[in-house]
Amino acid sequence: MPFCEVVSRTMIFLSLIIALFGLVGNATVLWLLGFQMRRNVFSVYILNLAGADFVFMCFQIVHCFYNILNIYFIPTKIPPFSTVVLNFAYLCGLSILTVISIERFLSVMWPIWYRCQRPRHTSVVMCTLLWVLSLVMSLLEGNECGFLSYTSDPGWCKTFDLITTTWLIVLFVVLLGSSLALVITIFCGLHKIPVTRLYVTIVLTVLVFLLFGLPYGIYWFLLMWIKKFYYNIPCSFRQVTVFLSCINSCANPIIYFLVGSIRHHRFQWKTLKLLLQRAMQDTPEKEEVGEMGSLGRSREIKTVWKGLRAALIRHK
Repeated sequence: MPFCEVVSRTMIFLSLIIALFGLVGNATVLWLLGFQMRRNVFSVYILNLAGADFVFMCFQIVHCFYNILNIYFIPTKIPPFSTVVLNFAYLCGLSILTVISIERFLSVMWPIWYRCQRPRHTSVVMCTLLWVLSLVMSLLEGNECGFLSYTSDPGWCKTFDLITTTWLIVLFVVLLGSSLALVITIFCGLHKIPVTRLYVTIVLTVLVFLLFGLPYGIYWFLLMWIKKFYYNIPCSFRQVTVFLSCINSCANPIIYFLVGSIRHHRFQWKTLKLLLQRAMQDTPEKEEVGEMGSLGRSREIKTVWKGLRAALIRHK
């Protein structure tokens, strides 16, 4: 068996395994943030990011099953619309992650303006707009490029592909720029800014995307449409980018729960809900410890008070 075919089949099976784990992880985040916790500014974005990753994982699993059927059983053609949905989920996830980084940068650079002037429902409005924009762009490109229906005019396909590629490049540049500016401001700024768990969560999520999610966008939206590069890329590069994108979507829930469990070993066996709440916290560690201490003292006082009341009742 040729080496490229071995690599391709290995990547398909690994992608399927990672995608299944990612599906469970993102479903857990969706359940906790959607139904078990109060949402704040950034948890709304994390909820929508988990939704985009969940959709991406679902259709990656569909792709993997179709590839396995095609290789080992009967020749099966992958439904063209699944590629449109994959691109839609990828665009939406990247857009939401970029807005998260921008908002965090604004909250650090201009904290008073951000807290006082920011409209209350900005997160919900922005996520809705990004979902709609990503869906419209994916449907238009998929329709004109033959993924959804037959077309005889390749000009519109090139036009919409150029628009999508430009939008991707803008998102990449803004995401990288805002993330670097955020890190530089925190560690090298004039005023020392305490590092919170939310900072760590955002920075790790962006870093994982740049390492594992970026190759998928480079392949699908850049190399695939530039023929002279497309025919010169290494064999199985497509399957490798799919595998890396699965790692990216699977890693986000792991990041949230790991960040929520760091430093304080007594919390490592707490529920996933508590770990996710801690990962979304925007208070410094000292304040957090103080809050936990005061919470513990208040619980002790309540316990003592209940004991006194019970003793008085028995005495009467």
